[in-house]
Amino acid sequence: MPASPVISIIVAITRDNAIGLGGDQLYYISSDLRRFRSITMGHPMVMGRRTFESFPRGPLPGRRNIVITSRPGYPSDGIELAPSLPDALALAATSPTGTEDIKSDSSEIVVIGGASVYRQALPLASRLYLTVIEVDRPDADTFFPPIDPSKWTIAEQSDPMIDPPTGLTYRYLTLTRR
Repeated sequence: MPASPVISIIVAITRDNAIGLGGDQLYYISSDLRRFRSITMGHPMVMGRRTFESFPRGPLPGRRNIVITSRPGYPSDGIELAPSLPDALALAATSPTGTEDIKSDSSEIVVIGGASVYRQALPLASRLYLTVIEVDRPDADTFFPPIDPSKWTIAEQSDPMIDPPTGLTYRYLTLTRR
């Protein structure tokens, strides 16, 4: 019997847990985008419809794009649809079907947003890939749920880095559930 997949969450947050404003993420940091690609490549990604719609060029290549939506008839070119997070996770744990040429390693399922999906997935996740941007954004309108430090341990932590174009200081944290 195969092991259950690891459910991971990947998110860029500010010190005050802000993740978005006006339907977009707060900051675009090149090295963080490369890290996102590296972590998610080859793994099924689970996301809400609005997160998917924020992608400028449609489905992200090299990964299964599983979109949670309750909209009947939602266009599904290059993506797989699920009506709920439990259904999306069950779908992600299976092998892709159809004519997809994506090789998918379902040993880790990566939840990539948005806020509602994060809230539902956090109790199920065993790993958090965080990019912590060292600013507060009280003007943000979308936030990641609070992370209870008694339930998580730091598995990896980078030194602080500075994004040259923006001057923002950030660091990477990988947390695992205790």
